[in-house]
Amino acid sequence: MTTTGIRTVPAPAPEEPAHRDGNVLRWLGAYSASAVGDNVYFLALSWAAVQSGGPAQAGLVMAVSAVPRALLMLGGGVVADRFGPRRVVISSDAARCAAVFAVAGLLVVASPGVWLLAVLGVVFGTVDALFMPAVGALPARITGRGQLARVQGMRGLVVRLAHVVGAPLGGLGVALGGSAAAFGIAGALFAVSLPLLISLRVGELPADDTAGGRTAWGDLGDGLRYIRGHRVLAPLTLVVALADLGFVGPLNIGLTMLADERGWGASGMGLVLAGFGTGAGVSALFLTVRGRVPRAGLVLSLTCLTGAVGVGTIAYVPGLWTAMGVALLVGLLIGLTGALTAALAQTESAPAYVGRVTSAFSVFSLGVAPLTYPLTGVAVGAWGTAPVFTASATACALAGAYGLCSRSLRAAELPR
Repeated sequence: MTTTGIRTVPAPAPEEPAHRDGNVLRWLGAYSASAVGDNVYFLALSWAAVQSGGPAQAGLVMAVSAVPRALLMLGGGVVADRFGPRRVVISSDAARCAAVFAVAGLLVVASPGVWLLAVLGVVFGTVDALFMPAVGALPARITGRGQLARVQGMRGLVVRLAHVVGAPLGGLGVALGGSAAAFGIAGALFAVSLPLLISLRVGELPADDTAGGRTAWGDLGDGLRYIRGHRVLAPLTLVVALADLGFVGPLNIGLTMLADERGWGASGMGLVLAGFGTGAGVSALFLTVRGRVPRAGLVLSLTCLTGAVGVGTIAYVPGLWTAMGVALLVGLLIGLTGALTAALAQTESAPAYVGRVTSAFSVFSLGVAPLTYPLTGVAVGAWGTAPVFTASATACALAGAYGLCSRSLRAAELPR
């Protein structure tokens, strides 16, 4: 018996696992060199500023670097969508490399002072506002949608490695040749990332059919309207904003003051940070190996909510080792929250909006949240560490609770 009129449709080719994909590994190598270079650069900048003018001037230099990043990050997403993330990330990485090498050369022959470092901070922060959305939008063009969660796990591992390697490498540069040598190392790392970025094979994504004749401001407004009207991205943006505003200040400023208040010293603060970094690294490794977490929206909301309890608990635990254990748990939970958030943001975004969505999510953690450092310091000075950590934990808890209350986010899934 024969059958006729039946068409056999071939099954879609399986996606190549991200950890075996040479294209993804080249992107990861470029991102690794750039991330380590960032850590070396910021250490070199702060050290040079302290040597040139003192702690107050150092704080000013670091602040002027953060301001353009906060103001221009959303525009960076527009540029990435208009011109393609590969082109933008290569151009901006080359600009960062040139600026850092130029300052390293000037420091070898002269001592220009704090003003030069402030100019470098403004230039670097401005270029970073283009670089960060573009490099974050690249995974959607170099791998399949089903691999984006694994890529975010791999990216998380790189971030932890960069923190571990970058500071000692920068310190070694300062010890051997001063700030100029440290800036030179940062520039060399940025240079290493360039050929890897140039060699990337980037898939073409559909263009935004409504973009014809629109200005950059129109593109930005359209991107924000797209996020606001999206059933998953809109609540996810609010979760990211609340979580970052509640988490970044205590980790970076509050923890320093807590260690001083408890008499743990710099080594104790380092141990607590190491606990957080270890936990975040374990969660990144878990996502890298597993590749997908079912009910991603529900899981990220729950981990954010339970991680908030840990954030508030750190200020109340009696001993250093207990605080380190709590920090490890917080890193594990919040690290998984962040990786799942990034993966969902990219898989839920329409191709033409990936850059703008990435920039909207990045602006809180990389732009706005660091500007809360002075507020955190003032609040700790006025009320003490415990109330400030409690308030920060409340913001994180509100983020998780809102995610749980949003039916669309709670039901969001990563593609298989």
